[in-house]
Amino acid sequence: MAAKNASGSTTLRAALSACRRHVGFVILFSACLNLLYLAPSLYMLQVYDRVLTSGGLLTLVYISLVLAASLLVLAFLDGTRMRLLLAMARRFERLLAPPVLLAALQREGRSAAGSAHVLREFDALRSAITGPPAVAAVDAPWAPVYIAVCFLIHPWIGALALVGGLALVAIAYVNHRAMHGALKTNEHAAGAMYGLQIADANHSDAARALGMQNALVARQMRLRSEMTDALNRSGATNAFYSASTRFARLFLQSASLGLGAYLALQQEISAGGIIAASILTARAFAPLELIVGAWRQFEQARQAYGIINEVLKTQETQRDYTALPAPRGVLAVENVAVRAPGGDRFLLTNVNFKAEAGDIVGVIGPSGAGKTTLMRIISGAWPPDAGAVRLDGAKLSDWDPERLGPYIGYLPQEVALFGGTVGQNICRFAAASPETDAAIVEAAKAAGAHDMILALPRGYDTEIGASGRGLSAGQAQRVALARALFGDPVLLVLDEPNAHLDQDGESALIEALKQASARGVCSIVVAHRTGFMNIANKLMAVNAGRIEAFGPREQVLARLGGGPRAVPPERGAQP
Repeated sequence: MAAKNASGSTTLRAALSACRRHVGFVILFSACLNLLYLAPSLYMLQVYDRVLTSGGLLTLVYISLVLAASLLVLAFLDGTRMRLLLAMARRFERLLAPPVLLAALQREGRSAAGSAHVLREFDALRSAITGPPAVAAVDAPWAPVYIAVCFLIHPWIGALALVGGLALVAIAYVNHRAMHGALKTNEHAAGAMYGLQIADANHSDAARALGMQNALVARQMRLRSEMTDALNRSGATNAFYSASTRFARLFLQSASLGLGAYLALQQEISAGGIIAASILTARAFAPLELIVGAWRQFEQARQAYGIINEVLKTQETQRDYTALPAPRGVLAVENVAVRAPGGDRFLLTNVNFKAEAGDIVGVIGPSGAGKTTLMRIISGAWPPDAGAVRLDGAKLSDWDPERLGPYIGYLPQEVALFGGTVGQNICRFAAASPETDAAIVEAAKAAGAHDMILALPRGYDTEIGASGRGLSAGQAQRVALARALFGDPVLLVLDEPNAHLDQDGESALIEALKQASARGVCSIVVAHRTGFMNIANKLMAVNAGRIEAFGPREQVLARLGGGPRAVPPERGAQP
């Protein structure tokens, strides 16, 4: 089927393009607002030049009513403009947040540097294009209009407003040049600091047990110090230029008042022109001052746009996948090679093998041999850099991941449970229904975890934290095994599923694998306990990223010298 264009720039432009109608109305309302902002100046002119000179009370009443109506319309349009920006923010969020989050998830584990903060960058971009900076940006083009009206009052007042406006634009430009480097440094420091804090918090129990908490805090404080220094530098720079802009605006506003008084004394403008000139110059300078004050947000939004664009470009190509028939569980790995993330070192090289439906393949080898990487490739968690993994002849990449997922049961080395209930984790957060509940219980029974789960405080509704916090390592592994068995998958990929199991848990695991094999499920299992290998009908020996031996269990054992090599479990190893 034809592939959809999913490049980052196209995705981002499409979301912005979908908001064009909102932008159009915001610009229209801004035009009306800025025209209505002329009403107080015109009112002042009429009061000083007509009412005070003629004593026309009725004229004062009429022009006051017109002013009140103008200001009411102005307030209504201003409120409507803000509601339009809020609606635009909601639409932008609805259109772009899902692909941004999906892209961040797809980058995780392979090239995820900084992806933990992609949503923060997205929020910065959304705030800039739908918040106060956007208001300043749409009001700024009206500064020349106010300056032009100042020229109508008197050329000297117009010249003063023009020079003042150019001065404020120059300050904004210098502010941009001065803050660019500081903000970039601050973003890098903030990303490093928050990433380190999240990583350390995930291992807080080990840090407490090993007496590492103060050392980790000191390490975080060093990065935080770098972040705050960069933040203070950018903040000090912005504060200086904001103060300079405010001084220039107030000085120029007062200067226009003084110049108007001088011109009035020279009989070149009326008394009303003095007040009108002051109001108009203040209105002309106001959006320019707002732009300088919001320049930090503009710069953050510009950087966020670039980051989000790059993240979306790395997203896996989205396709309209052809619906393939349900697989039977015939697995083929063809010439697979995998590079280490961010390097040229190969974790797997020229891996080839085939497993039939109903096979139980035991994978053995020393730590760092590439077994965990192989499990990730077979399960579809990682795409290979070369070669292909096929299920019933179809490459995994030819499947829609959401359709393929139910046919694969994957238990990673780190069990990777998510925050939520035990039942939600087992059913992979599928929508609740009586059928789903029945399948949850069936999977738990197949994993030998049903009685263990019922013993928890709220059974299947027991809340657990990220990484299975609240469960023991053995309990978490049995819940993860039940998740792998959920929905009767045709391919089981289990990376050290018995690493934390007691004797009863391992017996339940062996029984689950036997039953799965009887149903025609193909199982690929990494395990180090020699007793477990007795149920495998095939063995695979992996070493240095290559398959040293693969075939019937007895032949591989004979080739290896009579039995599997005894190696310690790879607890936490990341080949």
